[in-house]
This record gives sequence, structure tokens and C-alpha cells, in this order.
Amino acid sequence: MHYIINAASRLKIYGLKGEFIKEIYIDPPGTLSNFNRFENELVFKYESFYIPYRVYKLDGWNLKLHLLDEERVPDNYIIEDRWVKSYDGASIHFFIFRKGDAELKNVIAYGYGGFGLGLTPRFYPHIIPLIEDGFVFTVANIRGGDEFGESWHKAGMRSNKNNVFKDFIAVIQYFKDMGSKVVAYGSSNGGLLVGGVLTIDPSLLDGAIIGYPVLDMLRFHKLYIGRAWIPEYGDPENPEDLEYLIKYSPYHNIREMGYPPTLVYTGLYDDRVHPSHAFKFIAKLKDYNAPVYLRTEKLSGHMGASPEVKVRELSEVVSFIYKVFESRAKDRE
Repeated sequence: MHYIINAASRLKIYGLKGEFIKEIYIDPPGTLSNFNRFENELVFKYESFYIPYRVYKLDGWNLKLHLLDEERVPDNYIIEDRWVKSYDGASIHFFIFRKGDAELKNVIAYGYGGFGLGLTPRFYPHIIPLIEDGFVFTVANIRGGDEFGESWHKAGMRSNKNNVFKDFIAVIQYFKDMGSKVVAYGSSNGGLLVGGVLTIDPSLLDGAIIGYPVLDMLRFHKLYIGRAWIPEYGDPENPEDLEYLIKYSPYHNIREMGYPPTLVYTGLYDDRVHPSHAFKFIAKLKDYNAPVYLRTEKLSGHMGASPEVKVRELSEVVSFIYKVFESRAKDRE
């Protein structure tokens, strides 16, 4: 059986009568996937923040694990589990990924928080150069995902969506209390997450990266496949749902505040999240003289469809991160 414990994979083996036999945990914390059975053998993939992949074979006769193939980025990396209390006392788990000698100084906070999609350790190739240069990558397992079961998902959907923003804020505050500079980063529903935090309390952030985002919570259901998200977010045409949607809708909560440098990126042919979410958000932020930047991909849709597009897009995301931390460092000199 495949289990998720503290947002990382565990494999537990049981007998035909249900008796527990053995637990398999692969270090560092990672994600198991692509399970395939061949006669009495189980083959699966493992990955983590600095391991693109390993392919393992589990022998069903002696229950020994064999490494068949792997690719890894060799260095002295550290993956840590940490916890913080959210505003209502809920315990929020997050990973810290860094080099062994890196201080918790320049932090990239990544989150999603929706649709029951949990953030387990994955390989993010564009993050590795940043880690090499001493940056810290943190992944927050906030409510709205499935890291702790369906109840964790439901605690971050519809009228409970405020929990998602507050959980992410708690993780960010953990680093700010240590004097860290923080750039928040999220895409799609994660773009809603970062857009929400940005409009709730922009002073928390030194920068924001918002990709292919849902930002207008009063019209999302009228654009492309947005109506399919009503079970997750609520129905803007229902007065009860409208009451909580308008309270956090990032587009509707932009006001005169000091916003940090913000990069919003979208795709002109995104047929999942309409690019107007990004366009309207950028235009309204500009009305308040916010330091915002818009990147529009003209060759693909949601989240980039080809390796070439992803390379260009993520190169500019990484460049923005370097620029933000560089300018923030100069501001404090």
C-alpha cells in the first residue's frame, strides 16, 4: 500500500490476511509513482527535490529493494520537515530544501492549496541553480491539498478558503520572524494563493510570482472551463457564496498599499484559466503604481506545452527571483 505521511511517500506491505509485514521508506523524503507489477516484482519511480528520478524494483519473494537506475544532482543538500501553527492553531507542515551551509536568508515559498492536490517532494529543475547560490526553497502543505486526507482538502475549499491563505501566511511569517526575505511563488490555483496573500498583506512579501492564475473570483465561472470549479470555490451567482468569494478575490481587493515587485505570467492560448485574469489584475495594480511585470506566452496554453516554452518561461521566473533578492539586498545596505 502507498501512504503519504508528512507529505512524503511510504510503502507498506501487508499479507493476504491483512497482517502488516514491512514498511519501506526511502531517504530523503520523496514521492513514489508509476507503480507497475511484473509477475512477482513491483517496479516504481521515486523522486525528490534533488533527485530527478530513481527506478526501484521490489522483489516479492524476499521483499528486497533493488535500485535499477537513477539520476541525481550530487551535492550536500538538506531536506527538512518543519511545522508552524496557523492562526486557528492548526499545525502546518512544510519542507525546507537548501544546501547544507545555506542560511535561511533568501526564501522562495511555494504553495498550491486546492483541489485536493498535495505537494509532495518533486524535482524542480529550475530551483537547483537557486539552491546552488544559497537560496532556500520551502514547500507548504497547507489546507486545500490532500496531504492529510480529504478532510484537509475540505478544510480549504469553498467558505473555508480563508484557511488556505492564513496557512501560507503562517509559513511565510515563520521565515520573516527570522529576518528572512521571502518571495511567494504559485501557479494556477497556486497563483490564486499568492494573489490572495499579496492583497491581504503585501508587507509580508519581498516579491511575488503568480503563474496562470485565477484572480477574479466573481467571474471565473463564466470563462472557459471555470464552471467546473464551482464545487471547489463556490458559485458567485449564489448570494451566500458571493459573500465569502468577494472577501478574498484578489482582483477585487487591490487597494492603495505598498506592493512588492510582482511577476504575473500567463499564456495567450491558455484554454483552462483565461488570461484575462492576469491582464485585469496587472492593469488594476498599475492603477496603484505597483511594480508589476507581465509575461504572456504566445505559443502554448496552460503552464506551457513544450520543453522549449518551459525553458524560456522558467528562465525568466528565475531571473526575476535573482533581481528581487538583489534589489532587496541593496535596499538594506
